[in-house]
Amino acid sequence: MKDQVDYSLYLVTDSTEAILGSRDLVQVVEQALLGGVTVVQYRDKTSDTGDLIKTGKALHEKCRKHNVPLVINDRVDVALAVGCEGVHLGQDDMNVSEARKLLGDDKIIGATVSSIEEARIAVERGADYLGIGTLYATSTKKNTKDIIGINGIRRILRYLDTKGGASKNVKTVCIGGVNALNVQRVHYQLHAPSDAKTPKSIDGVAVVSAIIGAEDVEQAAANLKTLLSTSPNFITLSSSSSNDDWTSLAHIQTTALAATKAVHAKSPLSHNMTNLVVQNFAANVALAIGASPIMSNNGAEAPDLAKLGGGLVINMGTATPDALLNHRLAIAAYNATGSPIVLDPVGAGATSARRDALAYLLASGYFTLIKGNEREILAVAQASGFTVVSKEASQQRGVDSGDAVYTLEQRAYIVKRIALRERNVVLMTGATDVISDGHRTYAISNGHKYLGLITGSGCTLGTTISAYMAASPEDTFMAAVAGILHYEIAAEDAAMGEDVRGPGTFIPHFIDALFKRRMDVVEGKNCEPPEGLKIQVMSDVQDASLLKEL
Repeated sequence: MKDQVDYSLYLVTDSTEAILGSRDLVQVVEQALLGGVTVVQYRDKTSDTGDLIKTGKALHEKCRKHNVPLVINDRVDVALAVGCEGVHLGQDDMNVSEARKLLGDDKIIGATVSSIEEARIAVERGADYLGIGTLYATSTKKNTKDIIGINGIRRILRYLDTKGGASKNVKTVCIGGVNALNVQRVHYQLHAPSDAKTPKSIDGVAVVSAIIGAEDVEQAAANLKTLLSTSPNFITLSSSSSNDDWTSLAHIQTTALAATKAVHAKSPLSHNMTNLVVQNFAANVALAIGASPIMSNNGAEAPDLAKLGGGLVINMGTATPDALLNHRLAIAAYNATGSPIVLDPVGAGATSARRDALAYLLASGYFTLIKGNEREILAVAQASGFTVVSKEASQQRGVDSGDAVYTLEQRAYIVKRIALRERNVVLMTGATDVISDGHRTYAISNGHKYLGLITGSGCTLGTTISAYMAASPEDTFMAAVAGILHYEIAAEDAAMGEDVRGPGTFIPHFIDALFKRRMDVVEGKNCEPPEGLKIQVMSDVQDASLLKEL
């Protein structure tokens, strides 16, 4: 029955020498079937009709042995001659309605779509599933109209979800550049196209060269199958909303003190990919809180460093093409090990080049936490697929934060909405910081004005948070909160020094205060009441209607 088809690992064949080489396609597909592919699409744009039918029949014989449906790309006549389970049609092929008349109701018909309008038409004409893409740039399909990315697929899924009926029930697979390095992240992030309780997601991923071009085809398919059926490593670092005590200041304090002790005990690596201006400061802050700093912008080192159980900070202060390539290498390495990554999109809203850099990084991997000032987080919202209703705060002149435009409640709504979308933690910094994992939201007003008057205070906050999340991976949201409190309460203590006269004299006292607070906690000397935590629990964040789905 076509309604029971498993679309989870959908193989699209490629007979070109660049991908298939000199191997026999039928044998390669057989190995892929042994590895666990669940649907096979035979795609061959160059062979004669007779050869297509011959190969199609051979493929169909192999597919039937594994109870896997075979669909033919484009050619309804070939599908009829082969007697296979259906066809897949592109936008330039026969339309779905005409194919249905020729094939009948029991055959599978899929359609390639890259826009809401194309999806609407395909569903109305009776498509059984949609191949949505192109997700990422790929060399296996030359006539790609658009690279729509995660956000483009999210928009189509949201449309299908809200439309209801056949649109909500139609099966979906995403296609374009899916491989073992990104398949779990793609599947994870597309599970949350909106903040709906049961959002429509993809039913599978379509893969070409990651299987057909693999040296060991069966192993490549089996590996993808395993990745699709298991949780990504980084999910173990995702925040948990199951704790009923999160609204209690006493619980926050207890959790924060335990996290400080964990950093001291574990001395986690804090790998900073940041600009030269703040590297020395960041290293000193990391040492003061008990972490082990390394300042390396070389992405080739990341696979080894990621295995050490630390955290990564990606600072976008120097967003050159070379830096971005190194960032992408590091992101892939840390995602593979499940280690936390902090993204600091410095000046993301200032120029088109920085907005492009932010989009590039968001497409490169999963970030455990994204931190930035109001304007930077608004740039993140736009890169995540939202449009900002009010444009007042969307333009940033530089890396400075400027005055807050939105109210506290509005900022809480923004960070919560983005965190829900990205399924991570979002921190909007300012005189009052707002942090959310999409379920729990706090406003934190600890800290001192001198932090806003020294270079690198935001960067080194990211350093601190990365170490805290690495040391307490069981709840990265609360670990991040603990890192903020350590950092900002130390700033308050430092500013009270008798010989602190301004930001210049503040910096050395601040590093001392970070160290002293850590040691006081470890030695049990810190007995401040929970009321010393300037935290507002925002348990009922209202819809401010500031972010709209594109």
